[in-house]
Amino acid sequence: MPPTTPQVVAIVGGHVVPVSSAPVPGGTVVVTDGRITAVGADVAVPAGARVIDATGRWVLPGFVEAHGHVGLHEEGEGPAGDDTNEMVTPNTAGVRAVDAVNIEDEGFRDALVGGITSVVVKPGSGNPIGGQSVAMKTWGGRTVDEQVISASVSVKSALGENPKRVYGQRTQLPSTRLGTAFVIREALTKARNYATARAAASSKGEPFATDLTLETLARVLDGELVWDQHTHRHDDIATALRLADEFGYRLVVNHGTEAHKIADVLAERDVPVVFGPLFTSRSKVELRDRAIANLAALAAAGVRVAITTDHPVVPINFLVHQATLAVKEGLPRQTALEALTVNPAEFFGLSERVGALEPGRDGDVVVWSGDPLDVHSRAEHVLIDGRTVYTWDAEAHRGRVVERTERFAS
Repeated sequence: MPPTTPQVVAIVGGHVVPVSSAPVPGGTVVVTDGRITAVGADVAVPAGARVIDATGRWVLPGFVEAHGHVGLHEEGEGPAGDDTNEMVTPNTAGVRAVDAVNIEDEGFRDALVGGITSVVVKPGSGNPIGGQSVAMKTWGGRTVDEQVISASVSVKSALGENPKRVYGQRTQLPSTRLGTAFVIREALTKARNYATARAAASSKGEPFATDLTLETLARVLDGELVWDQHTHRHDDIATALRLADEFGYRLVVNHGTEAHKIADVLAERDVPVVFGPLFTSRSKVELRDRAIANLAALAAAGVRVAITTDHPVVPINFLVHQATLAVKEGLPRQTALEALTVNPAEFFGLSERVGALEPGRDGDVVVWSGDPLDVHSRAEHVLIDGRTVYTWDAEAHRGRVVERTERFAS
């Protein structure tokens, strides 16, 4: 964010739900210079603070969309706005989503409507290895760089039907599941050898040619980046586990349509699942066993879960509604809220910044008209880094986004 004079905001009188701790009826949240400085029932409002009256409302941390393509796959722009997949070669680990995000995509405004203040934007699933994801705020910067939490948090990889379809149509590797696993295994083996050679050159003070693709995969092997595995079928999830065992990286399963079939295995290994999207039809074979109740089964087995819209597959503002229906199908309410906040933040190393109402975290706070898991509730006031970015105008019955011309008017 551009520098401004210090500012203090106090959200008072609401039913405060930090998610990481017990709710606080009639609580107060204080945000100073963009960071939360106090949360509780007996918090004094600092002199000169801008006060937001949340009486009769619910106050929660901004939601975190764990897997989306907002800004990368722009809405209403057709092919000109779709930069999701660089499908020219099976391994494009070196490309970065941050280099193609358009922060004026309408999807970011929709995110605010749904109380979403952070999103992990990922390349698509056309390649076995698709590229690097970016974690970012959903509004507020003059450029995308001013909204970035971390420019590179994970590498997207895909198993199953998608890479088979893309490259099978070209009659080239990989046109089968075994071919896809080979591409991934070979790339990671090269990265391991590359890292060894790089270390040897460094120890001898010798020059070493940088390979951006292998550098990225070496960061995965070092544990710096998460391995984001697009996978639906249980056999593909087993392959994902096998590859993780071979190379020792941090695995997060994305989608996990049939993950409930091996939920005990995932729980034993503490492999988290970003589940969804939940509001889709069975549009391909590997979605044949799609069911919202599968998420509850995963959680019941002890698997840590997050929820995704896979925007624009499902509109991003429907993230909370997916959680609501998951609760209807057996997901515990607390788990549903964790799946929208603390869990995705933890999966992608963002917990110091977002995901809960705690002192020290970013001032990303949403005032809801009521329980957000009630479909009648709406986000009425959204703050990112302590700044109001969206409000609901009840009289006009419409939301209002604080646009660029207002945010940066001199």
